[in-house]
Amino acid sequence: MVQVPEKIFVRYPADGSTGLLTEHVNQLLQDQNTTWSQLRDGYASLRSAQTRTVECDGFSVVLQFNPARIVSTGAKVDERSIRERKCFLCLQNLPAAQKGVLFQEQFLILCNPAPIFDRHFTIAHREHRQQAIDGSVGTLLDLARELPGHTVFYNGPRCGASAPDHLHFQACPSGSIPVERDSVGAQYRSSHKTQSNVAWWTLKNYGRQVLVLESEDRQELESAFLQLLAAMKRVLKQSDEPMINILCFFTESRWKMIVFPRSKHRPDAYFKEDPERILISPAAADIGGFIVTPVEKDYRVVDAALVESIFREVSLDHTAVDQILHTL
Repeated sequence: MVQVPEKIFVRYPADGSTGLLTEHVNQLLQDQNTTWSQLRDGYASLRSAQTRTVECDGFSVVLQFNPARIVSTGAKVDERSIRERKCFLCLQNLPAAQKGVLFQEQFLILCNPAPIFDRHFTIAHREHRQQAIDGSVGTLLDLARELPGHTVFYNGPRCGASAPDHLHFQACPSGSIPVERDSVGAQYRSSHKTQSNVAWWTLKNYGRQVLVLESEDRQELESAFLQLLAAMKRVLKQSDEPMINILCFFTESRWKMIVFPRSKHRPDAYFKEDPERILISPAAADIGGFIVTPVEKDYRVVDAALVESIFREVSLDHTAVDQILHTL
């Protein structure tokens, strides 16, 4: 086990500390803004970020122009590039000024130095291990419960994780991503069923495929999600983790998981030559309706037709999703 005493701001739950996890991470953010100049600069950049709403066919998205996100959006995630760079989530490679809240002795909750939300955390495993949700679903649910007022999200290693070689989650204020609101809207909700204390539904007329799972039973919800993961592997004939993004939050004594089954990571427009190139690399926030672009030209030209096209291109098609649900 990698030792991290010099990086610990506080343990949760543990040795003499009191208060909710939310209180500890908010205090961490306040402290780091004082002691860590890179984070302070990141939030200063966020304050100057521009946003606008794009009304699409039946749904809307928020665009954010945030130049500081060029490192993440433009990250090289091919195997060779990952192998040749130092992992920026490994403890020995974190900036000297960076500290975190140690959660359950396994994950270090860190302030994200290139935030897209006014509270943006990265939650990295203490050890360098592959990004994979299988075996970590319980941690995702625990984090959502212990961080009321926050949404915890996961990007698969092939569809949005800028560190696909290091297990991590992220967290932001609940309600920041449009799909959180839309997932309970009567105009979108369809294909509802309940199985083993877990309610399932899909979203209709939403421009991409979305699965929602809700339960007050942690064990049953974890089991249901793992069944979904197994069904995706069977239908898609994959042995590795299927391409997914996940949002998870806990409210009114219930967990809600919003799952986006994916067909590809980046749209074709990402790889075109300028001026046709559009630097949008959809991860959980983006596919959820909060689209970040670090290039001003893209921020100006992206319209409803382009958003709808990108979502269709990177989302698993409805026929495959129907087959997956039919096998459950």
